[in-house]
Amino acid sequence: MTAIKHALQRDIFTPNDERLLSIVNVCKAGKKKKNCFLCATVTTERPVQVKVVKVKKSDKGDFYKRQMAWELRDLTEVDAKDANKENPEFDLHFEKVYRWVASSTAEKNSFISCIWKLNQRYLRKKVEFVNVSAQLLEELPKAEESVPSSESQSVAGGDEDALDDYQELNTREEQDIEGMMEVCEYAISNAEAFAEKLSKELQVLDGANIQSIMASEKQVSILMDLLDEALREVDTIEGKLSSYEEMLQSVKDQMDQISQSNRLIQISNSNNGKLLDEIQFLVNHMDLSRGHIRALQEGDLSSPKGIEACINASEALLQCMNVALRPGHDKLAAVKQQQMLFNELRDNFARRLTNHLNNVFVHQFNHFSHFKMSIPQFYRSSCLSLPGHDQSSTLSQHTPDLALPKHSPLHRDLLRYAKLMEWLKNTQREKYDGLSRTYVDYMSRLYEREIKDFFEGAKIKMAGTTKEAKGKFGVASLHGSSGKLTGSTSSLNKLAVQGSSSRRSQSSSLLDMGNMSASDLDVADRTKFDKIFEQVLSELEPLCLAEQDFIIKFFKLQQQVPLAQAEVDDTDGNVSSRAPANEHRHSISSERDMVRLMMNKIFQSIETELNSLIALGDKMDSFHSLYMLVKMSHHVWTAENVDPASYLSTTLGNVLVTVKRNFDKCIQLQIRQMEEVKISKKSKVGILPFVTGFEEFAELAETIFRNAERRGDLDKAYSKLIRAVFMNVEKVANESQKTPRDVVMMENFHHIFSTLSRLKISCLESERREAKHKYTEHLQCYVITSLGQPLEKLNHFFEGVEARVSQGVREEEVSYQLAFSKQELRKVIKEYPGKEVKKGLDNLYKKVDKHLCEEESLLQVVWHSMQDEFIRQYKHFEGLIGRCYPGSGITMDFTIQDMLEYFSSIAQSH
Repeated sequence: MTAIKHALQRDIFTPNDERLLSIVNVCKAGKKKKNCFLCATVTTERPVQVKVVKVKKSDKGDFYKRQMAWELRDLTEVDAKDANKENPEFDLHFEKVYRWVASSTAEKNSFISCIWKLNQRYLRKKVEFVNVSAQLLEELPKAEESVPSSESQSVAGGDEDALDDYQELNTREEQDIEGMMEVCEYAISNAEAFAEKLSKELQVLDGANIQSIMASEKQVSILMDLLDEALREVDTIEGKLSSYEEMLQSVKDQMDQISQSNRLIQISNSNNGKLLDEIQFLVNHMDLSRGHIRALQEGDLSSPKGIEACINASEALLQCMNVALRPGHDKLAAVKQQQMLFNELRDNFARRLTNHLNNVFVHQFNHFSHFKMSIPQFYRSSCLSLPGHDQSSTLSQHTPDLALPKHSPLHRDLLRYAKLMEWLKNTQREKYDGLSRTYVDYMSRLYEREIKDFFEGAKIKMAGTTKEAKGKFGVASLHGSSGKLTGSTSSLNKLAVQGSSSRRSQSSSLLDMGNMSASDLDVADRTKFDKIFEQVLSELEPLCLAEQDFIIKFFKLQQQVPLAQAEVDDTDGNVSSRAPANEHRHSISSERDMVRLMMNKIFQSIETELNSLIALGDKMDSFHSLYMLVKMSHHVWTAENVDPASYLSTTLGNVLVTVKRNFDKCIQLQIRQMEEVKISKKSKVGILPFVTGFEEFAELAETIFRNAERRGDLDKAYSKLIRAVFMNVEKVANESQKTPRDVVMMENFHHIFSTLSRLKISCLESERREAKHKYTEHLQCYVITSLGQPLEKLNHFFEGVEARVSQGVREEEVSYQLAFSKQELRKVIKEYPGKEVKKGLDNLYKKVDKHLCEEESLLQVVWHSMQDEFIRQYKHFEGLIGRCYPGSGITMDFTIQDMLEYFSSIAQSH
C-alpha cells in the first residue's frame, strides 16, 4: 500500500500541487468487484483545499488516472454502518450517497480517522459521523498503534503532523540570524563552538533576568499595599451606593403610583372622547328633524311644494335607516327607539303615498275616459244628425284624422312622484309592486279602448278608399236596418273585400265616373292605403316609446349598464369586484324584463290589431303586402336603432314576420295564377295576362322598394316570378292552336325584354338577356317558316339541290340529275313571275297581321326581318344557280330591287 501511495503522490498529486494524506482500497457496494482508491488530499498552497479523490487503474496500462473528485466541504455525513463490529462497508454523503466496501477494516478506520482530523481542523466539525466508534475518533494514537509503524505514519496523518510542527521564519528572524552569523564567522565551520558561545550568552541573560526580578520585589509589595487600600475604598463606595439605592427605591415606588394614576386618567379621557364620538355619530346620522317628520306624517302630496318636502323627508329618512351602525349600537335603547320610530314613519308614509298614487291613477283614468269619444260613436252621431245629406259624403267629410290620444299630461303629472316611487322601491317593495300592477291594470284598459277605436277608424278609412267603393258599400251598407254602424272587424273586412272586388269588376263605370284608368285607380287606392298604414305606424311608434320612457323614469327601472361600470367590469379581474358587477348586471336584466312585461300587458292589443289590419289590407289587395313590408321594415329598423330591446321593436318585429308571410303568399298567388291561365282556342293569344301582371307588379314594386331596407326580399321574389313567367309562356305557346308558337314566344318575350330594359332591375339582368335571346330566336324561326310559303316549289327545288351536293355530288354535275336539270329549273322559275311573288308576299303580310297582336306593334319589325331574310334567300338561290348551272343563262324573273319595291308597296298599302 505504501508503494501505491508513493506512486500516486508522484504521478497524480504532485503535478497538481497536492499532498496525499490517506488512502483506502474500495469497490462499490452491491456491484461487480471493480477496485479503485479513495484518497484524502490537501493542497500545498494556501488557502488549503481538502478533497476526496477517486483514482482508478487504467485498462490500457499499469498507470493510474484521476476519475472523480469531491470537495470535503460538500461532505455532509460519514456512515460507518456499525460502531461495535468490524464492517468494511461505509457511506459518504455528498450531493448523493456513495456506498463503498473497503478491502479491510483497518484501511476503512484509518481513512475515516483522517477525514475526522481534516474535518476538525478545516471545517470546524461540519461533517457528521454516524456509527463510528468513539475510541476511533477520541483515542486516535491507540488506534494508530494497531497499524504497522511505517504504515501508521503515512495513513494516520504523520505527514500532516510534521506539517503542523514546521513554522517558517519571518523576515526579522532571518535578519537576526544572519547578523549573528556574521559576528561569528566560524558558525558554519565550527558549529560546536558557535553553540557553546550561544549557551554562555543565554546563561548571562538568565542571571540578569533573575537579578532584575529580585530588585523589583519592594515595588511589588508597595503595589500590593495600594491594591488593598483600593479594595477598602471600593467597599466604602458600595455601602454608600446601597443606601442611595434604598432611598431611590421609595421614590421609584411613588413615581410608579403617579405613573399608574396618569395612565388611568389618560384611558378615562380616551374613553370619554370615544364615547363622545359615538354619541355625535348617532346624533348626526340618526336624528330626523321635526320638519321632515311633519312632512312624512302630514305633507301635501298634491302640491309641488308638498311633494318636494316629502321627497326631501323621505330621502333623509332613508339615510337614517341605512346608516351603517357600529358593533354594539343596535343594543342601545335609544338606537332601538329611533329605529322603531323610523320604521313607523316609513310604513305610515308608504301607506299614505300608495293610497294617494292609487287615487291619482283612478282620477287620471276617469278623466281620459270621460273626455274620450270613440270613433264608432262619432260616426253614429255625425251620420244620424245630418238628415237629407248623402251618407257617403257624410262619411268622407266627417271622418276624423287618424290620431291616438297623447298621454303626456298624465306622464307629466305623475313624473313629479318619480323620486318617491324610487324611495318606495328601495323601502317597501311590496307596495311598489302593487302600484306598478295598478298602473298597468288601468292603463291597459285605457289603451285597449283607444287602440281599438283607432284601428277601427283606420279600417273604415281603408274600406272607403274610392268613390266607387263608397257608392257601392258606403254608409248605407255600413248601417243595419236600424241605421247603426257595425263596428266589428269581420264586417269591415267583408265590406273592404266587397269594395275591392266591385271596383275591379266595374272598371268601365270607373272610367266614366273619374276619368281614370283602372290601373291608375288601383295606384291611387294603394297610395292612399300606404298613407293610412304609414299613419297608423307613425302614431303607434311615439305612443309606445313615450309610454316605455315614462315607465322607466317613473318606476326607476334601468335599461342598460352605465359605460363607466362596464369598463370597470371589463378591466378589473379580481373576484371581490366581479361579484357586485354580476349582481348589478343581474338586477339590470330583471328590471329590463319587468319593463318588457309591463309594456306587454299595457299594449297587449297592439299586435292583435296590427295583424287584423294587415289581414284586412291583404284581403282588399294582395299587392298591399308590398307597401306593408317596406313600411314595417323601416319602422322596425328605426325602433331597433332607438332601443333594440324595446317593446316596440319586439312587437313590430313579430308583426313583420306576418307581413313577410303575406308577401310570400302574394308571390305564390301570382305564380299559381300563371299556372292556372287558360287560353281560348278560337282567338289569338297576344300578350299573356300574367306577363302584363308581372310588368304591373315590377313597376309597383320598384316604386315602393326604392331605397328600402328589404330590397333583398324583392330580389328573391323577382327571381321566382320571372322563372314562373318564362316557364308558363312556353307552356301556353305549346298549347296554342290559333296563334303559332313562335309568335306567342316572340311577342311575350319581347314584352318581357322591353319591361326589364325599361325598369333596369339589376338582379334580373341575366333574365333580360335571356328574354332578348328568346325573342330574337323565335322571331327568326317565325320569319324563316313564313317565307317558305310564298315560294314553296322554288324552296323545295333548291333544298333538293343542296341535298345532292351534301350527298357528294359535285355542284357542276347537279344539272345532269333528271329531277334537277336545267329544264326543271326553268319550269319552277316560270311559276313564280314578279306578279305572283308580289301576290304571295301580300298574302303573307295579311297572314302575319292576323297572327300578331296590336299591343306589341311588332308587325313592321317582323315585315322588315322578312324582307332581309327574303333578300338573303334570293342571293342564296342566285349563288346556287351560278355554281350548279354555270353558263346556262338562267335567272330569276324578279330582281332585288323589285323585291324591295314589293315589300315597300305592300307595307304602305296596309
